[in-house]
Amino acid sequence: MDQSETPLFTALRSYAELNAGYFRIPGHRFERGMPEAFRRFAGDGVFKLDVTETPLTDDLHNPETVIKRAQELAARAFGADKTFFLVNGSTCGIQTMIISTAREGEKILVSRNAHRSVMDGLILSGARPVYAVPETLDFPGIPGGMAPVTVERMLDIHPDCRGVFLVSPSYYGICCDLGAISKITWERQVPLLVDEAHGAHFYFHPDFPPGALTLGADCVVQSMHKVGNSLTQSSLLHLRTSLLNPDRVRQALRLTQSTSPSYILMASLDLARQDLALRGRDLLDRSLETSDWIRRGIAGIEGLSCVDRDVAGTHAVFALDRTRLVINFDRIKITGFQARQRLWEEYRIDVEMADQRNLVLNITFGNTPEEAQALVAALKDLSQKAGPSRDKGGFKAVFPELPPQAMTPRQAWLTTPEKVPWSEAKGRIAGEMAAPYPPGIPLIYPGEIITQEIWEYLEDCRTGNRHLNGPSDPRLTSFLVLPEGD
Repeated sequence: MDQSETPLFTALRSYAELNAGYFRIPGHRFERGMPEAFRRFAGDGVFKLDVTETPLTDDLHNPETVIKRAQELAARAFGADKTFFLVNGSTCGIQTMIISTAREGEKILVSRNAHRSVMDGLILSGARPVYAVPETLDFPGIPGGMAPVTVERMLDIHPDCRGVFLVSPSYYGICCDLGAISKITWERQVPLLVDEAHGAHFYFHPDFPPGALTLGADCVVQSMHKVGNSLTQSSLLHLRTSLLNPDRVRQALRLTQSTSPSYILMASLDLARQDLALRGRDLLDRSLETSDWIRRGIAGIEGLSCVDRDVAGTHAVFALDRTRLVINFDRIKITGFQARQRLWEEYRIDVEMADQRNLVLNITFGNTPEEAQALVAALKDLSQKAGPSRDKGGFKAVFPELPPQAMTPRQAWLTTPEKVPWSEAKGRIAGEMAAPYPPGIPLIYPGEIITQEIWEYLEDCRTGNRHLNGPSDPRLTSFLVLPEGD
């Protein structure tokens, strides 16, 4: 297949050039009906691409011509058997993987650090999760990899699991040993599902870790907009083997995708795939050069350090994405949250994410040398102003035992919660999630029992003013629980 083709984008451009009479949705009629302020800022060309299922542009939910061809080109570029365009982001792809794999009451093995859209998929499917916990890097307090032996042990305990869902690379750029894990799942004929939202670039440069499809995953979702150059909310879902039924996947996508898909988003996927397939190595050379330059600059700043490739081989870490920078602030008198705020307010530098101890930066080929220089200079200035810190404390690397499940996520979702004082939540069934950052692994999910050990861990977080994601009351003075039975 000729990767220089852009079948969908070419069809959209051809349709625009026809200047046809248009009496369909959407109502703005190309640029003619758009608000003037929008036109002045964006130009007119992009609005000519915002059409629907015209005679030239195919149908995402029943592709036969240009969308079909564009998806086939994407499948070939990434080494998949079949690829689906996603316009509701990787969220709908993850939901689709869960729905396609496990039905009501069936088990599925899920990494505890999975994206929250996995919970949505469990609610939609009615499946019962069996959780496996990734290892944790004491420094800088982030999730490590999922050990193959952990997956093997959990499947031995739960041989009726219908699938295994893992995250690789993680939000912090940590990769699991998917090659070893895929051998374990293949022997059991259990599909390996991988959230590779942050790893679409791995397939186009030898200095990145191998992609999940290359290592034997059966179904993979990728956010092309996160690390490639498609538009936000555009993603890909890949199938590689016969362990998942493509028809079942299509049916699930009808449930999770819009019936009015954006052709602008799909055209951006078509073009981004072409760009990576033809120029990926050159583009990613730039990403690596920029990232490595920033790393060297940070190495010369007193009190700051980056997670580097020496973590590979420890804590079940198989490899690290060098373009995902995790900058640790343990040794200076400033938290990751404060650093993020000050970088924006004082230097107009915006970063991807912060937790109590770290900043996370996403480096791509779109970043300029000037941006990199400004970042390193700002970090050096922050470090000098903040001064050294000996011990910030407040972090426990060893998590409590996973709590028992009283309900499936679906059952919990269908139960109306009640708010109680945090002091009274011990022993109750959680009605909401709580995940301390770092490391961002949920301690409790809806439907699970708040054990004494978990309550004490979260109480330490509360009294130590540690950041918690999930609770409706971020100060944790109250908590949502589910009604107790008779």
